[in-house]
Amino acid sequence: MLQTINRWIRALYDWVFSLARHPKATYGLFGVSFIESSIFPIPPDVMLIPMVLARRAKWFFLASICLIGSLFGAYLGYYIGAALFETIGRPVLAFYGKADAFTELQGWYNDSSWGAWAVLFAAVTPFPFKVVTIFSGAVGLNLLTFTIVSIIGRGFRFYLVSYLLYKVGEPIREFIEKRLGLMFTIAVVLLLGGFAAVRFVL
Repeated sequence: MLQTINRWIRALYDWVFSLARHPKATYGLFGVSFIESSIFPIPPDVMLIPMVLARRAKWFFLASICLIGSLFGAYLGYYIGAALFETIGRPVLAFYGKADAFTELQGWYNDSSWGAWAVLFAAVTPFPFKVVTIFSGAVGLNLLTFTIVSIIGRGFRFYLVSYLLYKVGEPIREFIEKRLGLMFTIAVVLLLGGFAAVRFVL
């Protein structure tokens, strides 16, 4: 079963990567960014990286397409969590191994600003963003907070990746594909740790 899922995900990855060479690749980039925020397992970076390398002068435009598509997709994920949790949301969370965590995380997630930090963490790091968008709708996270943090997190990720590719080009590609996600994760964990420490002291 696991091997079948892995083969399916790899086939999706290859298909998304192939879209980057399509004459209307920008539409594909928007579409992948949109559905990745709610249900799709392949991140838009798979298309964004080769597209920026091919058209480095358009790095800002391509990152903006990712951001806008991802934000609209985040709203879809939020809606799924708020209105379609049992029929769609729970199966999606189960696919990513997060269904059982819902009850346990609900109180923590909606406590003060922790829900916003969860959105930021998922928006920047390799953690599945769609899990958090669905959680946000299910627990009723403030929509304005959700929007602002999604824009900050996703914007930081897409614009930084695109800018690095614009400035350095192909040599930075391996670092972005293999290590940048880890660096984002470490940075956000440290930020969360500092925030928690301040709350504990105060």
